[in-house]
Amino acid sequence: MICRNVKLICLLACLMLLFTGCTQEKKAAPEQGKQAEMKKVTVMLDWFPNTNHTGLYVAKDKGYFKERGLAVEIIQPGEGSTTDQLVAAGKADFGVSYQESVTQARSTGIPLVSLAAVIQHNTSAFASLKEAQISSPQDFVGKRYGGWGSPMEEAVLKAVMEKAGVASDKVQNVTLGATDFFNSIGRDADFEWIYYGWDGIEAKRRGMELNLIMLKELDPALDYYTPLIVTNEKHISEQQDLVREFMTATAKGYQWSIENPDQAAEILLKNAPELNPELVKDSQAWLSQRYQEDAPRWGEQKEEVWARYANWMFERGLIEQNINAQEAFTNEFLPQ
Repeated sequence: MICRNVKLICLLACLMLLFTGCTQEKKAAPEQGKQAEMKKVTVMLDWFPNTNHTGLYVAKDKGYFKERGLAVEIIQPGEGSTTDQLVAAGKADFGVSYQESVTQARSTGIPLVSLAAVIQHNTSAFASLKEAQISSPQDFVGKRYGGWGSPMEEAVLKAVMEKAGVASDKVQNVTLGATDFFNSIGRDADFEWIYYGWDGIEAKRRGMELNLIMLKELDPALDYYTPLIVTNEKHISEQQDLVREFMTATAKGYQWSIENPDQAAEILLKNAPELNPELVKDSQAWLSQRYQEDAPRWGEQKEEVWARYANWMFERGLIEQNINAQEAFTNEFLPQ
């Protein structure tokens, strides 16, 4: 009798284990299905990770992309191809670019479209050491400008110098490439073009006194959007849901960075530990106030800003064919 009971108990136990295993398998199935449904997305940066990109890392780290069903990989550009080329060709779904680059691309038929302005106003400046005594474009005369060697730089220098009433051929252009500003300024060049939110903040942190001439103060056309979040026309026409979900999460990431600059800096540092922690924290504190600034929402773009800068480029021969400003950007995918 006891043996019979033991056999019965063992049989019931086996049935319970079998039932439990089936139940767990059924419970796991939806989660596995959910993982399978995650859409793989690639975002290519314009340069090494910095505070221009914090909102992207926040959106990934805090699960905002995952909430929208996206498995996002953030990558840096490699050698040989630019971010614009790869995004336009669909090799990367989204990228970080600049208004001047998108304008040039669209002028030649490359189908890039801007989805959001990362920073609402141009924060770049001509920077020089205090002792160089360069405080206006008139002071560029007889000085060395160190830059990347692009026609855009020469056009800007010529425009702002002629507007100031001095000849642009009186400045010496020195091609430095992607050199470190702090190694070259005052040695290889007298003034250079920097982003204040990074090199300007670092100079202040080092106690280095700079004279700064903000580009947006020299000409209204130079207050353009830089950087931008971009994609290609095919994504906009054929994958609107993907673009909308990505931008909803991205906007949430930048909004959180605006409201929580200290924590946002920590998230960027976690993803890019090679960066200087003090620089990142100071830069983030400064830039978080300027992501949205006077716009009704983060990322908002205006047609007049696009048209004004495109006209400026066209008038100076930087693009052979002017662009339709309305087609170069969209606010459609920004959350309300």
